[in-house]
Amino acid sequence: MASLRTIEISGTSALDRGTQYGQAAADLIAQAIEYYARAFEHQSGLPWHEVLERARPWQRLIADEFPELFDEMTGIASGAGVSLTEIVTLNCRGEIVYDRGFGRSGTPDEVDGCTSFSLTGSAAGDGHVYCGQNWDWRHETRGTVVIVRIVQPPKPTVVMQVEAGQIGRHGANSEGLALNANGLGGRFDESVGVPQTVIRRLVLDSPTISDALRVLVNTKAHIASNALLTHREGYSIDLETTPGPIGWEYPSDGLLVHGNHYQAFVPPQLAATHRPMSPDSLLRVPRARQGLAAAAKAEKSEDVRSAVHIAMSDHLGFPDSLCEHPDDRMPSVTRWSTLVSSCVDLTTGEYYVAPGTPCEHPYELMPFNLYE
Repeated sequence: MASLRTIEISGTSALDRGTQYGQAAADLIAQAIEYYARAFEHQSGLPWHEVLERARPWQRLIADEFPELFDEMTGIASGAGVSLTEIVTLNCRGEIVYDRGFGRSGTPDEVDGCTSFSLTGSAAGDGHVYCGQNWDWRHETRGTVVIVRIVQPPKPTVVMQVEAGQIGRHGANSEGLALNANGLGGRFDESVGVPQTVIRRLVLDSPTISDALRVLVNTKAHIASNALLTHREGYSIDLETTPGPIGWEYPSDGLLVHGNHYQAFVPPQLAATHRPMSPDSLLRVPRARQGLAAAAKAEKSEDVRSAVHIAMSDHLGFPDSLCEHPDDRMPSVTRWSTLVSSCVDLTTGEYYVAPGTPCEHPYELMPFNLYE
């Protein structure tokens, strides 16, 4: 697609795969570094070299505990001609943005607005299993988004949408397992936990739904994040993961929707003073449920996708709506919008994305199938 770059990497060596990735996305990685250098200085007051220095504990953790992913990051850095610590920092951008102790004190900027969904059972009238989300993030990063297909035997083949240089975010694999994720906010202590890009890639590398659940339940994350898992056999579950406890919920009549507020529980560490990180999440979730209900009445797959597209294009509360648009009242460096809207048919393996706000872009079929 002319509007969204697709990258395919392959091989049994993580270092080689990373090098292929870095070479294919070198210009976009440079663009991402330029943006985050400005964004982190705006938030924390720290120049880029100090941000990199503060990212080194994550670099050591990844090297010690996840050597294969560390090798892939090393290859990305080499292929793109940037430092390894810069790639680590791109993979820890959420941890940095959410961390109140990173640089000057105060409340972090509003940073996330994703709305994820899963359709199983009777929720889709054609009998297929679907999942996807509106991925809302900083508007200035929209030009750095890539679709990466990773062929990595003996692990499953992964298709994912990420910011250039990142090793994991949202996607699906050749075993029919999909992950959609949303930020939750909340930092419980000063310990160094596993970055979300690492956790999400471990989930996408999982050969079974049980393995994916084990990753999410057993890994101590640095920040809280929501994970919506969907499997082609018609199973879905949502896990609100935190550095402490975990909450979960199941679909209702096959439909499961999650935004950026705690829906299953509120962690006791936050309960006394908790307020939703993204107030508009309280609006987006019920609007998505209402709109996606139309998919149950659609008998053809194209009509299901049309129902999803219409639902995810909702503008109630504009610009902080389900279909997110930049808010001119905010500084340009912190404005956010829907970067990608996705709709994945886990029954057929077809991966559809709208590159940008869905109200302005139709779903386009990716040039590869999950099961090929």
